[in-house]
Amino acid sequence: MSELLENLVEAGKRTMPAEIDYVREHYVDNPLSICCTLAEDDDGIILGFQSLIRAVDGNPYGTPAGWGIIGTHVSPDAARGGVGTRLFAASEQAAISTGLTKIEAFIGNANAVAQAYYERMGFKTYRQTETAICKVWTRQES
Repeated sequence: MSELLENLVEAGKRTMPAEIDYVREHYVDNPLSICCTLAEDDDGIILGFQSLIRAVDGNPYGTPAGWGIIGTHVSPDAARGGVGTRLFAASEQAAISTGLTKIEAFIGNANAVAQAYYERMGFKTYRQTETAICKVWTRQES
């Protein structure tokens, strides 16, 4: 996972840390984690992963407590191959099964690819900060 994030940093697609300790703390061992889903190819190479955590008061994104916070990371080599769609299907199911009704994606202003991805997944812009566009997914009642 760290290697994938490092590749995204090198490609200019990510500005956050990518070190192993960061990955362990924020994705693997995060006590607020609802799910962290990996997508791999047939050789076990990680194509992408998606993290869904529960927002608490004082989180760094300003996401309302009780919502989910989602992060999606897909290898540039796997982009537009359906990886993100498959990852979100798993996250959406986890959100529903844990009772989340809203998920926020906090997306850098310059990240047009991620903004378009989240729109395709049903997220809608609901607020902006100086550095980010925030999109929300709202659970649809069946």
